[in-house]
This record gives sequence, C-alpha cells and structure tokens, in this order.
Amino acid sequence: MAMICVTDRERARAFYRDVLGPVFGIGAPAIDPFGDQFPCGDGFIRLTALPDWAPGKYPVLGWKVADAGAAVTGLVAAGVEMLIYPGFGQDEEGIWNSPDGGARIAWFNDSEGNLLSLTQQR
Repeated sequence: MAMICVTDRERARAFYRDVLGPVFGIGAPAIDPFGDQFPCGDGFIRLTALPDWAPGKYPVLGWKVADAGAAVTGLVAAGVEMLIYPGFGQDEEGIWNSPDGGARIAWFNDSEGNLLSLTQQR
C-alpha cells in the first residue's frame, strides 16, 4: 500500500478517482474517517489528510506503463501538466529517455503537489 499525504481529502479524492483513475486503472475508493483507499493493480493507494502537509521534491508514487506517450496524452487531456526540468533533455511532451534507451519517464504533480511519475520500460 502506498500512503500519500494530502491537505484536502476531497480535492485529492477527486483527482485520484476522476483524473488518474481512467489512465492508471485506479478503482473506486473505500472511505473511512482517516483516509481514502483506492485499489490500484495488486495494491492500494491510501490518501491521508494532514492539515500542515507540505509535499517533498521527490516522487512519492509511480506507475509502470506500456506506452509513456499514450499515458501522457491521457493525463494532459484530463488537465494534468507534465513537469519539464530545464536542461534535463525531455521531449516536448515532458518525457525523458534514459541514455541507455531502457526507459521513458515523465513526471507530474497530483492536486496536492505530490510528485508522481510514470515509466515505460523497453
């Protein structure tokens, strides 16, 4: 289970359910007084509200995808802005190709500013 801290449960729940759900196959959440738990693949994503939470600069969650370009297209169509790091060598979609050609990776933030990623391994 991946534990993700958020400041606004309702906003985060809507983002994971409505924006990320269709792209990454995230199911409907189970809601309890302490958090929201989404089925995802063989595991779960649990959103827990902490009023003073401040996201870090490192990825907290990532997905393995079959096609990075298609996943990015789906996210952008849903209103997600892909992150482009100056000088990192990403393409116009925000996808970075590893120097050995073994992976294509893109980064984006959730509604709370948590850094997320997707990876296509070749």
